[in-house]
Amino acid sequence: MRKLSYILLMSAAFGLNAQAQQKALVNTSKSPYAKLHGTDMGSVTWTDGFWGERFKVARESMVPQLWKVYTSADISHAYRNFEIAAGLAEGSHSGPSFHDGDFYKTLEAVASMYASTKDKKLDEMMDKAIATIAKSQRKDGYIYTMAMIEQRKTGEASQFQDRLSFEAYNIGHLMTAACVHYRVTGKRNLMDVAIKATDYLYKFYKQSNPTLARNAICPSHYMGVIEMYRTLGDKRYLELASHLIDIKGEIEDGTDDNQDRIPFRKQEKVMGHAVRATYLYAGVADVYAETGDKTLLSQLDKMWTDLTQHKMYITGGCGSLYDGVSPDGTSYNPKDVQKIHQAFGRDYQLPNHTAHNETCANIGNVLWNWRMLQLTGDAKYADVVELALYNSVLSGISLDGKRFLYTNPLSYSENLPFQQRWSKERVEYISLSNCCPPNTVRTITEVSNYAYSLADKGLYVNIYGGNNFSSKLSDGSQLKLVQETAYPWKGDINFRFEQSTSKKPYSLFLRIPAWAESAEIMVNGKAFKGNVKQGQYAEINRKWSKGDKVELKLPMDAQLMESNPLVEESRNQVAVKRGPVVYCLEAADLPAERKLADIVIPASINFQPKET
Repeated sequence: MRKLSYILLMSAAFGLNAQAQQKALVNTSKSPYAKLHGTDMGSVTWTDGFWGERFKVARESMVPQLWKVYTSADISHAYRNFEIAAGLAEGSHSGPSFHDGDFYKTLEAVASMYASTKDKKLDEMMDKAIATIAKSQRKDGYIYTMAMIEQRKTGEASQFQDRLSFEAYNIGHLMTAACVHYRVTGKRNLMDVAIKATDYLYKFYKQSNPTLARNAICPSHYMGVIEMYRTLGDKRYLELASHLIDIKGEIEDGTDDNQDRIPFRKQEKVMGHAVRATYLYAGVADVYAETGDKTLLSQLDKMWTDLTQHKMYITGGCGSLYDGVSPDGTSYNPKDVQKIHQAFGRDYQLPNHTAHNETCANIGNVLWNWRMLQLTGDAKYADVVELALYNSVLSGISLDGKRFLYTNPLSYSENLPFQQRWSKERVEYISLSNCCPPNTVRTITEVSNYAYSLADKGLYVNIYGGNNFSSKLSDGSQLKLVQETAYPWKGDINFRFEQSTSKKPYSLFLRIPAWAESAEIMVNGKAFKGNVKQGQYAEINRKWSKGDKVELKLPMDAQLMESNPLVEESRNQVAVKRGPVVYCLEAADLPAERKLADIVIPASINFQPKET
C-alpha cells in the first residue's frame, strides 16, 4: 500500500487567527487551483423575498425544533449519548451509529444561524454542548459515543471494529462544524476537539491497511479534513486527504455501493449509494483545489456528465433506486452480484413513483456542484445548485420547518402493490434514519453563502434573492451591494451599489441560467451591450461608484419539459417548469371528482402566473 510520508512541521503549533483569514463556509481563499472564493459567513443578510422568508422560518422554527429533537433524551437521544460517554449521565447508547454526525450537523446549523444573527443564546447553547463533547473524547483524540460508552462499561478501548460503522463520517462532520463554529465565533473550544480527532485520523490511516480503512463508508471526512487544512495550514491534513483517495479501491472486496470496488481514477460511471458518491466527489473536488491533480479533475468531469445527463431528475434529485443490484459490479457468477441501496442505477433508470432521491443525496449534489463552481467559474454548476435547492432539498422539509421527508419521489400513489420503506408524509423525527433533517436545516441556514463568490476580476452573483452584501474585494477595497427581487416568482433582479471604494474598474458577473433564453441587462438605465448568453455569466466591467444600478431581467415563461424518451416511466408525460422551479400538481388543487392520473395538458397550453 502507499504509505503516508511524515512531514516535519516547522511550527510546533498552528496559530488560529480568525481576523487574518477568510471566513467563508468553504474557504478557498488560498486554494491555488480554485478560480472563485467564497464570501465570509455573515457578509450576506437576507432581507425579503423567497430566501428571506425561508431564513426567517429557519431562525424561528427550524433551528429551535432541530435543537429540541437532538437534545431530547426521549426523542433522538443524540446529546444524551455524549453525556453518557462523558460520564455525566448513566445509561446506554441509543440510536444509529451516525447519530454523533447528526448532532454535529445540528451544531453546524446553529453556528451558521449565529453567523447572521449573533444571538447570544445560540452562542451559549453551543458552548454548553461543546463542553460535553470535549469530555466525551478519548485522550488520544478518538471520539465516538457508541465506543466510548462501551469502554466505560468494559474498561477496554476499541475503535473502528465495524467496517459498516460511521466513525470517520461522524468525525468528518465534527471537523466541518468546528471550522464553521471557529469562523463565526473565533472560539477554539470545538476546534481543539476537531484537531485532536484529525490528528488521530492521520495516525490511524498512516498505520492501517486499506481493508481496515474501508469502514469510512460515507466520506464526509474528505471535505472535513481539507477544511481543517484550510483553517490550520497543517500539511499533514492535505497529505491525509490525498491518501484517502489513493487507498479507496485498494481493498480486495470493495463494492460499488461504497465506490471502492474500482479505484476512483478508473471509474467510468457514478455508482452506488448516492450520498456516499456525492460526498466523495465533493471531497475529491476539495483535494483538487489544493493539489491541482488533473487526474482528479478529469474524473470529476466524467462523473458530472454521467450524473447530469443520465442519472439526475428534473428536480436535481439523484439516487433513484431504493434497493437493487449494481449495474456495474454484476456477473453470471452469483457470488459477484452486488447489492446496492439508495443508489444510482443504469443510465435513464429514473422511476417516478419509486424514486428514492434521498434528501441527503440531493444536498450532496449541492455540495459537489458548489465546489465545482469554485474550481471553474462555470455557470452550469451554479444552475445545478439552484435547481436542487429549490426542488429536491426544500421538498424534504415542510413550510413550517418542523417536518421532514427522507425520500423525494416525483409521483405519489396510495395504491402501489407493495410497501415502501419510507413515509410519504413529513414527520418531525424519522425514527429509522433521521440524517436528513439536520442536513436540510444546516443547508438552509447556509444558502446565503452560495449567493456570491469573489474572484481576482470582481464579484460573481450565483444565487438570486433579496439581500444586503458587504465584503472586501481581492484588492482590499470595500463593496456594499443591495439586491432587491421577488425571484423566483418574478424575473426582475435589481442591484444598487451602496459603497465601492476601489479606484480601478472591476467586473460584476451575473449568472444567466441555462433556461433564460432572452435575458436583458440595464446599467444605470442604459442597455448593456456585452454578451448576455444563457448558461454563462454576463461580465459587466467598469469603475463602479456609489449609486450605480444594475437591472437584470430574466424571462419567466412557464415551459413544458419532456424527458429523454429512454426514461421509460416518463414517456408521454411533461413537467411544468417556470424559472428554476419545477411545479407539482396535487390532488388538493383539483375538484374532488378528478384524479391526478386523469389530467391531460394540451401541448399548446399557455400558462399565466397569478399572484395569491
